[in-house]
Amino acid sequence: MAIKNVPRTIALIPDGNRRWARSHALSIFNGYSLGVKKFIDFTEWCKDYGIGSISVWAFSTENFSRNSREVKTLFNIYKRMATDKEILARLHKNKTRLRVIGNRDMLPKDLLAALRNIENETKSYTDRAINMLLGYGGKDDILHAAKSLVNAARRASMVNEETFRKYLLTSALPEIDLIIRTSGEKRLSGLLPWQTGYSELYFSKKLWPDFTRKDLHSALLDYNNRQRRFGR
Repeated sequence: MAIKNVPRTIALIPDGNRRWARSHALSIFNGYSLGVKKFIDFTEWCKDYGIGSISVWAFSTENFSRNSREVKTLFNIYKRMATDKEILARLHKNKTRLRVIGNRDMLPKDLLAALRNIENETKSYTDRAINMLLGYGGKDDILHAAKSLVNAARRASMVNEETFRKYLLTSALPEIDLIIRTSGEKRLSGLLPWQTGYSELYFSKKLWPDFTRKDLHSALLDYNNRQRRFGR
């Protein structure tokens, strides 16, 4: 069946990398590494459908409570990704901008340096965007905006939706049309509370490394068949 109504913006929670690794008797490093490779493929599948913006939850503020070795492993994988010439070449080929969003003070300096480089390399592209949520939490984002408003000495009467949005860490992100979460979990865990009020939700039972182009098609077909009323 043809998909006529394609979402402009997608947010992805690529859950299940650790469970996939354990089920295949592999290390967590292998699971996350494959998950990152799968995401690069995913962005190109989305491009084929004409989806212009993808926001991916790469590491939440809550994830810092995990085993320190696991956290370090994941950050090393992201650093390797940011310095991978093949990945950069694919971003250039697809005219895709990579943008990192989150509390950068929480991230290792060497990782930040590598990510800033790839951000600068791709900042001129406007056709497509990958928004990497790293060191990000929904409540943390709202709290950051509230504190910034107080520091800016904004009176309550001066604050409206547009003003508040400007102080969010995620202020550059558009409203999200479709959220996809893998691994069978059916919750958002605080993902982008400001941008997801009217998002459509799709939950896949597949662990993220097992997610395929066909699974994306199924999610988009499901979205295509929904009626979005936005409270009307």
